[in-house]
Amino acid sequence: MAWVIVGLGNPNSEYKGTRHNFGRDAVVFYGSKIGCTEWVSHSKANADVAKGPSATLVLPNTYMNKSGNAVAVFVKSVKASEHLVVVHDDLDMPFGSMKVSFNRGSGGHKGVESVMRAVKTKKFVRVRLGISPTTASGALRKPQGDEAVQKFILSKCTPKEKEQVSALFKRVSFALDCVVKEGREKAMNKFN
Repeated sequence: MAWVIVGLGNPNSEYKGTRHNFGRDAVVFYGSKIGCTEWVSHSKANADVAKGPSATLVLPNTYMNKSGNAVAVFVKSVKASEHLVVVHDDLDMPFGSMKVSFNRGSGGHKGVESVMRAVKTKKFVRVRLGISPTTASGALRKPQGDEAVQKFILSKCTPKEKEQVSALFKRVSFALDCVVKEGREKAMNKFN
């Protein structure tokens, strides 16, 4: 069964490069590494799609909380969801970190919640990308309050952070390759 890899984010160019678009931008980066540079608009899914040798890459063209609508077009059963990978930002992890998980809750992420509702399960792989600032000692320094969180996640990275993002997206590419070629367990052991 072929893999479906979904990059969560917001579709408009104004969101490109924001922390909330890490998932979408990371999947575009991965696509370029595996030769998937031709993205085609899929009207039924309302998504941009690229076909790779062993995976279909999907970028929903809806806002984050409606991402599941696009995913449901490609993942039609609970069994098929085990070959789904959702790449997204995570405010509960330090900036530049990455974790591969399976069968976990949404952690309050509206895009992940939308996917869970659409595929009727949480049994899929998630590649979580940390976006939170940290203190000098390494403790998370998450923004507090809805307005502060919204402002933070929709802000663009600093030049110093952009260097970390480049390294992060390379690690994501290796992790996605591992999931597709060797399976999720191997990827979790290798990249967590």
